[in-house]
Amino acid sequence: MPDSHAVRQNLLLAGLPAAEFERLSPHLELVQMRLGDVLYESGGELRYVYFPTTCIISLLYVMEDGASVEIAGVGNEGVIGVALCTGGETMPNLAMVRCAGYAYRLKSKLLKEALNRGGGRRSSALQDLLLRYTQALITQISQIAVCNRHHSVEQQLCRWLLTSIDRSPSNELIVTQELIGHMLGVRREGITEAAGKLLHAGLISYRRGHITVLDRSGLEKRACECYQVVKTEFDRLLPDVVATQAVEPRCMRADPSASRDEKRATAFRPFKPSLSSHQME
Repeated sequence: MPDSHAVRQNLLLAGLPAAEFERLSPHLELVQMRLGDVLYESGGELRYVYFPTTCIISLLYVMEDGASVEIAGVGNEGVIGVALCTGGETMPNLAMVRCAGYAYRLKSKLLKEALNRGGGRRSSALQDLLLRYTQALITQISQIAVCNRHHSVEQQLCRWLLTSIDRSPSNELIVTQELIGHMLGVRREGITEAAGKLLHAGLISYRRGHITVLDRSGLEKRACECYQVVKTEFDRLLPDVVATQAVEPRCMRADPSASRDEKRATAFRPFKPSLSSHQME
C-alpha cells in the first residue's frame, strides 16, 4: 500500500497497541472522500465507521428549513461512527466531507466484534480509546455550541481555521468562503468581512478557493478560548494519540498523489451535499 495512504495516518489507529491494530488492519478499506459527499444522513444506519487520514468530515445539524450548522469536525485525529461504542446503531447527525482526501472504512459489525472481544468487565484497548475519543468529541460539540452563541464571527472563523489546519497536512486550506459560512451558520458576507480583517492583519492570505494561514500564533491570539479548551481536553483524554502525532511529522501525512489541478477542481465545486458512493453501497 502506498506510504501516502498509510493506515496509521489516522492517529486513533496509530494509537492502538500492535496486537489490536494487526487484528483490524486487514479489514480496513481505503476510500476516496470528495468535497460535499454525504457519508450519512441524520438517522442513517451505521454500516461502516470511517477513520479519516487526509480528509476532514463535518458533523452537521440540519434544520427543517434546510439551514445547517457544523457541530463538530473530524479529521485524522478521530472516527465517524462513535455511536456504535455507546450502543447506538444510527447516525444522529449528517456527516459530510468538507475537505477532500482519503479515509479508511471498517464494517460496523467488525468493529462491534472487536469491541466485544474483551468480554465480561474487561474492555479492550480499542474500546477504551474510542470511549475517550467520544468524550473529547462531546467536549468539542458543547464548546462549539457556546462559541456560536457568544463569540463574534471573526473569533469563530479563527477557531475554525485553527482546528482545520490542525487536521490538514499543510497550512493551506482549499475551501470557499461560502462553505465556511455554511459550516458556521452565518452569511457569506460576514465571513468575507472577518476574513478581510485577518488578511489585512497579515494572519492569512486568500485567493479564490484557497486560504493559507501565515501567522498561527497571531490567529490564536484573536481566537476565543474555545479552541484551546477543546485542544486541552483532547490532549488530556488522548495522550497516547497526541504522542503519536508528535512523532509523525505533518509532512508525512500529506497526500502527494493529488495534483494541484485535481485539488483546484475539487475546491470549486458548488456547495451541495451529494449522496456518495460510500453511502449507496
